[in-house]
Amino acid sequence: MRSSELADLGRLGGDALARPAAAIGDVHRAVAGRVFGVLGLLGAPVRLLHDGISTAAYGGVRGAMRLAPRAAVAPLARAVPASARAMADSRAGSLALAALNGAWGDTLVTTHPELALELTVRRRGEAVVLDSEGLAGAFPDAGPRIAVFLHGLCETEAAWRLGGRPSYGARLRDDLGHTPVEVRYNTGLHVSENGRRLSEVLDHLTAAWPVEVEEIVLVGHSMGGLVARSACHYGAAEDAAWARRVRHVFCLGTPHLGAPMERAANLAGWALTRLPETRPFGELVNLRSSGIKDMRFGSCVEPDWCDCDPDEFLHDRCTEVPFLDCATYYFIGATVSRRPDDPLGRVIGDLLVNFPSASGSGRRRRLPFEIDNGRHLGGLTHFALLNHPAVYGQIRAWLERGARQLQASPTGTSSARLAKPVA
Repeated sequence: MRSSELADLGRLGGDALARPAAAIGDVHRAVAGRVFGVLGLLGAPVRLLHDGISTAAYGGVRGAMRLAPRAAVAPLARAVPASARAMADSRAGSLALAALNGAWGDTLVTTHPELALELTVRRRGEAVVLDSEGLAGAFPDAGPRIAVFLHGLCETEAAWRLGGRPSYGARLRDDLGHTPVEVRYNTGLHVSENGRRLSEVLDHLTAAWPVEVEEIVLVGHSMGGLVARSACHYGAAEDAAWARRVRHVFCLGTPHLGAPMERAANLAGWALTRLPETRPFGELVNLRSSGIKDMRFGSCVEPDWCDCDPDEFLHDRCTEVPFLDCATYYFIGATVSRRPDDPLGRVIGDLLVNFPSASGSGRRRRLPFEIDNGRHLGGLTHFALLNHPAVYGQIRAWLERGARQLQASPTGTSSARLAKPVA
């Protein structure tokens, strides 16, 4: 951990401790205000005295709470050697940063930038320089087919090795010859922000790749599937070279139509802010990151959230992002029940995402997945999709089917056609 990171952790800890104290003070004032409002002019002198004392008292508590962690880490930060590794380059540090960025990543960018993650390509946990020399050194076995892996909320690229089994990328390299490229990003930012940045990074990577890139495969878990769709949208809009090479996009447990837990958080925050006495708690609930709020309805592009109240009550503004014409899109969704139509499976899905959302099949919105390009897996949870034999088997089968279609096509291009979205 670097000294600047430690100092920012101290400031973040102070801010985190001060917020509950501020909320308690706000609740106190709201309750007192209601009482004094009933008393009217009779209570005015007492109210003036009360407000002065309470403001000073709670201000002192907030100040002490904010300063304590900063003072505690200050001598430690000065003692850290200049050669210390960044938190993002260690396993424990990267996991801690991933959790922080998922929860408050958009805030960290402006208030505690040393703790904010950048979107980077990672190889064995280290960031890769996206020039010819950096890529050649990081990928000495680079091939013409690339498989890009995008983790989900509060995760890092290490999540793909959940359970200690070889990752999908390692298996695709050994079985089909795809070179795995793992991406780490700040999951607290808007999906559209990460989509734009991913498009830029893939453009640099494709241009500097050691060999000519023939095919790009995108594999996203949960939020990662939304980021993949967003990047394809922005890449196509800019006619980026990398987007023209995308052939397959896999979405594993992706909340295309939103996640129930985020909708519940939105409901709780909205309800708590209706009354002055509970508003401070609602404001605490609403501190969650923009990335989490994008999971309410599966926002992929800027118009889904721009120029609107991020905490408005359950208003779905999402518009569908067209699929790339040159790529085939797939989904895999799971439920804890064996069947997707089981009552338990319909309600809680894989514990975080329900199957209609993962399959993009809703009452108002529907994504144009072809019927043969979707799969339900029963008896699995959301995180099991990160590394499971059945998931890998299906990904491999779809890729092999795509290769056969490519060979059979007279023009040498995929003949798959996408269904039109249902309004």
